[in-house]
Amino acid sequence: MIDQIIDENKDRPGATMVVLNELQSNIGFVSEAMQEYTAARLRVPMSRVHGVISFYSFFTTTPRGKHTVKFCMGTACYVGGTPALIEKAKQIIGIEPGQTTADGNITLEVCRCVGACSQAPVIVVDDDVTGRVKPNKLPQVLKAVQEV
Repeated sequence: MIDQIIDENKDRPGATMVVLNELQSNIGFVSEAMQEYTAARLRVPMSRVHGVISFYSFFTTTPRGKHTVKFCMGTACYVGGTPALIEKAKQIIGIEPGQTTADGNITLEVCRCVGACSQAPVIVVDDDVTGRVKPNKLPQVLKAVQEV
């Protein structure tokens, strides 16, 4: 799959970013080994590949869970109650931000501003943005991704 993604995109403008984005989308993460292989195949310095991975927060170098729950830590969300939401999520799910449940179902993450400041505090469950979340409503929001 990696070779196919590289072959289909290697001649496009901005191929490094395009290939890394496709790897992230299709595989779910871009390991250091995948970064090294991509750099070699695209004939670009490893520092360029690593620079892209480390600059853009949507890239991850480790596998994520089936579902990702992101807590916005932008100023409006932080002041609006994100720290309390994170504490509640830790109680509900049993993991810290940056961790994935043992069953591989949910990954908790914190992120920078998601651009929905008027809806603070905001969480992003997979690709769905939910605003004005209160700790007592968090169980309802998370129920959609919790497998029984």
